[in-house]
Amino acid sequence: MTRIGIGIVGGGYMGKAHAVAMSAVGAVFNTALRPHLEMVCATSAKSAETYRAAYGFARGTDRWQDLVQDPLVEAIIIASPQGTHRAIAEAAFALNKPVFCEKPLGASLDDSRAMVAAACGQVSMTGFNYIRTPASQFARKLIADGTIGDVTWFRGEHTEDFLANPDSPANWRTDGDANGTMGDLAPHMINGALALIGPISSLVAEIETVHKTRPGGPVTNDDHGQMMCRFENGAMGQMYFSRISHGRKMGYAYEVTGTRGAIRFDQEDQNAIWLYCADDPEATRGFRKILIGPAHPDYAAFCQGPGHGTGYQDQIIIEARDFLRAIETRTPVWPTFADGMAVNQVIAAALVSSRGKSWVDVASL
Repeated sequence: MTRIGIGIVGGGYMGKAHAVAMSAVGAVFNTALRPHLEMVCATSAKSAETYRAAYGFARGTDRWQDLVQDPLVEAIIIASPQGTHRAIAEAAFALNKPVFCEKPLGASLDDSRAMVAAACGQVSMTGFNYIRTPASQFARKLIADGTIGDVTWFRGEHTEDFLANPDSPANWRTDGDANGTMGDLAPHMINGALALIGPISSLVAEIETVHKTRPGGPVTNDDHGQMMCRFENGAMGQMYFSRISHGRKMGYAYEVTGTRGAIRFDQEDQNAIWLYCADDPEATRGFRKILIGPAHPDYAAFCQGPGHGTGYQDQIIIEARDFLRAIETRTPVWPTFADGMAVNQVIAAALVSSRGKSWVDVASL
């Protein structure tokens, strides 16, 4: 076992999740690399000290430059706002340090392209945790193995209701494209679609701000968006993204229809998938619920009991295992920065389509 010093930029929601994951991953997966929480960076010295003490880091700082340059920080996790991602990643890669960056990869397609260029040959990974649930990993395998035949149709959504109330005050989430629904929620389901079905060749989209003002100021980004798309393999697709969908708390859900069956999944019931096989006897043919257990990808490391379930934090631990494996073997582990950029490219195409009210060839961007 080899110790590796971890630095995390950002100590809030995702910073904490990654700190907990790095503390647990060695025990869960018996990794060859054993993380040491070396340094955490926050926006103030006081916050950095609070996070340091709470999460068990050796040191804290309010300057990300100090974290990146520190010789004891051997790998870096970026869990700060999108607008900071590019500068931190470029500085880390200049020192040949592996980088894990939360989604979206950058605040824009230009940012993500620059980050991919900076990564060139080095270990990079983009944080898309939901597609890593044992259930979605299993769904991905079923599709790849041809269990439901050739895919003909995909429907996906990422819907939540944290801004469904029009009287909720304006905040950082209501300002700037990177913090809108297309910048914040859409990347997860687009990544899921790319993972499950493959590249998107063309799309048409509508993106809208429903509540244009809120207490405290105007809203400068989008509340929801929808798109129709055509995948390179010929399948049709539909996707919807919203932060104003009443009643939806973690509405990361998809349906996949093939020539021999279909699959359904909903993240609010993340330890099950629904499978339909057209070849089943007519008397018993129908969607059946499959509870996730030790027979499914990455489940047994957490629990030996079928149906007992994994949770959100476990998805981040799986990501941590994959990042450490990439560092150990010096080989790319999906999703790399290039995969993160592919998501940003689809989002950029959707924005162009919505403004021009026309179909857009994704490769044209």
